[in-house]
Amino acid sequence: MTAEQVVKTDEEWRRELSPERYAVLRDAATEPPFTGAYTYSKETGIYRCGACGNALFDSSTKYESGSGWPSFFQPAVTEAVELVEDRSHGMIRTEVRCRRCGSHLGHVFDDGPEPTGQRYCMNSLALDLDAAT
Repeated sequence: MTAEQVVKTDEEWRRELSPERYAVLRDAATEPPFTGAYTYSKETGIYRCGACGNALFDSSTKYESGSGWPSFFQPAVTEAVELVEDRSHGMIRTEVRCRRCGSHLGHVFDDGPEPTGQRYCMNSLALDLDAAT
């Protein structure tokens, strides 16, 4: 699903996304910890980009990191996300973006569980759960 790029104007994104989602997905804001809809979710399914619907994370890779945001140890498909150096807020971090539409999803850290050691720390507002039936 990542092959077809989604390109929209800022005006189109503002029309399609709620102000809260726009702030996270298009302006790289971060929702407050422990407030997101998916922080404690145990539902099974595929987590998709809240802007374009790209399949990003499988619920089988979700775990409780204690960070306050939904965390995954790997993307559903590596190519579904783009990793970008982020030097904002006086830190050096790795930002995670949707490769299909360029939307900000969260950050990835090297303090996750096996088998990858990664913690993809995502904003709930950046995701939509396509629950398994």
